[in-house]
Amino acid sequence: MEFSELIRTGRAQAKLLRGPEAPPLRGTLCVTGHHLLLSPGPQATSDLWLLLLRRVDSIQKRVSGDSGTITLRCKDLRVLQLDIEGVEATLDIARSIEALSSLESVITSFPFFYRPKGLRLGDAWHFHPPERYYKRVARETNAWRLSEVNGDFSLCPSYPRAVIVPRAVDDDALARCARFRQGGRFPVLSYHHAPSGTVLLRSSQPLTGPQKRRCAEDEELLRAVLAGARPGARGFVLDTRSAQAAKQARVTGGGTEAKAAYPGWKRLHRPLERGWPLQESFVRLVEACGDLEQSMDRWLSQPEACHWLAHVKEALSTAYLAAQGVGREGACVLVHGAEGTDSTLLVTSLAQLILDPSSRTIAGFQELVEREWIQAGHPFQLRCAHSAFSHARPKHEAPTFLLFLDCVWQLGRQFPQSLEFGEGLLLALFEHAYASPFGTFLCSSEKERCLCEVRTRTHSLWSGLNQPKEQRKLRNPLYVPNPLAIWPSVELQTLRLWQGLFLRWIRPPEPSEVAWEKVWQIVTDKKTEGCEPTVSASEPQL
Repeated sequence: MEFSELIRTGRAQAKLLRGPEAPPLRGTLCVTGHHLLLSPGPQATSDLWLLLLRRVDSIQKRVSGDSGTITLRCKDLRVLQLDIEGVEATLDIARSIEALSSLESVITSFPFFYRPKGLRLGDAWHFHPPERYYKRVARETNAWRLSEVNGDFSLCPSYPRAVIVPRAVDDDALARCARFRQGGRFPVLSYHHAPSGTVLLRSSQPLTGPQKRRCAEDEELLRAVLAGARPGARGFVLDTRSAQAAKQARVTGGGTEAKAAYPGWKRLHRPLERGWPLQESFVRLVEACGDLEQSMDRWLSQPEACHWLAHVKEALSTAYLAAQGVGREGACVLVHGAEGTDSTLLVTSLAQLILDPSSRTIAGFQELVEREWIQAGHPFQLRCAHSAFSHARPKHEAPTFLLFLDCVWQLGRQFPQSLEFGEGLLLALFEHAYASPFGTFLCSSEKERCLCEVRTRTHSLWSGLNQPKEQRKLRNPLYVPNPLAIWPSVELQTLRLWQGLFLRWIRPPEPSEVAWEKVWQIVTDKKTEGCEPTVSASEPQL
C-alpha cells in the first residue's frame, strides 16, 4: 500500500490555533505520509509548523458554509484546531489524517524513514545491553550468571535474549521453570543491592491452577536465590494482585507460590490497578483538567475524584515496601502480578530509584527505562496505542508507563537535588512512548523488535536525547550526587498534580522556563567562581 492512496487532498489554505497564548498561524496546509505541515508563506516570520500524524489521538470535523474546522486531540494532550477553506478539502483532509494516524504496520511508521543530521543508524542501541548491567553485578557477587537460554526467544517471547539468573541453576532447569510461569516469565534478577547482599527479582505468576501444581525447578531457583544472598536471608513474594484475585486466578490456571513449597519465602499482597481502571482514571483526569468553565471549587475537587493520585500513592507505597525489604530488612524480594509486564515493572523500577544512586543519574535512568521497561517486555505498542482522547473502546491501552513517570516526578519534587534529570526528560519520555520519530519504544518485546529489524533500521531515542544541545533541557541544575537511599513520603496529602504535564497546554505559560534558565545561570556562575550551590530540600522545585 502506498501512502498516496490514503491522501485524498494534498493541500489547502488553513489557519492553525494552537492554544490560549500561541498566536494563530495562517498558510498552506499539506498532508504527507507521516506529517501534517503548515507553511506560513515566504513573507511570514514564523517557521514551518510540523506535526507527526502518529501523535493524533482523535479527530473531530465540522463544516459550516464554505469552510470547515478540524479539531485534533493529540497523544501528548495538546488540542489543535484547523480552520480550512473549502468543505470538500476539510472532509478529505480529515479522512486522510484519520487513515494515516491509525496505520498499524510497524515497518511503515516514521522511525523507519527518519534520518536526522548528525546521527548514524546503530548509534546508542548498544548503550544499555543486559551484559552491561551484569558486569556491574559480577563485580559485587559471583552468585549470579548471564544466561542466553532465551537466545531464540522460544523460552519466553517477552524476555530479552540474555537474562541474569542464579549461578546454581542450569539452563535445563530454567526451561522447566519457564513452562511453570505465565508467558514463560521465570524469576530473573532485576537489581542487586550490594550493601545488603540481597536482590530484587521479577517474574509472572506460577501456573499452579486448581490442582495446585508444583515445579521442583522453580522451587530450586528461589532456594538458590536465598542461598546466594547473605547468610540467613529470607524472601518476600510481593504480589501486585489482591489475595482474592490471586485465588481466583487458579481457576484459569494461574495462582501463587504455596508457602509449603517455598520455605523461607513469605507472600504479601499489594493490589495495584492496571488495564481499563487505570486508563479510565487517566481519561477522567485529562477531561477535568481541560474543563475550564467550571467553578474553582468544583475544579479543585475533580482531580481527587479521578483517583489518579490514589494510583500514584499505591504505586509509590508498593515500591517503598519492596525497597524497604531489600534495603532495610536485608531480604530478597520477588515481584509479580499475573503477566508480569505492567505493575511488576512499575514496582521494580521505582524501588531501584529509591535504593540505587546510579539510577538517579541521566545515564542511569536511561538504562533503567531500557532494562526494566523496554527489554523487560512492557507492551508499549499495545499500552500506548491511544492516549486520553481516543473514542475507540480501549482494548489493551493502559498508562502504566505514564504512572511510572508521574511517580518519578513526585520523587524529584520531594528530593529536588537527588535526581540529575528534571521534568524535561520525563516529558520527553511521555511524548516518545506514545509517538516518536525514534524506534526505541516501537513494538512490545525484544522478539518483535528483532523481527522488524528496529535496531538496525531506526535511530535510538537515547542518541537524540544525549546530544549536547538537548542535555541542558534535561539536566537538573540543582543536582548534587546523593549516595543514600531516598525514602519518599507516600501520604496522599504530600502528592501533587503534575501540572507540567496535565496542564501543560491549557494554562497560560508560567515563568518557570525563565526561572529554570536563571537557575542554570546562577549554577554556572557559582561553578565558575569555584563554589557549589546549596538548596534546602524543603524549597519547592521550580
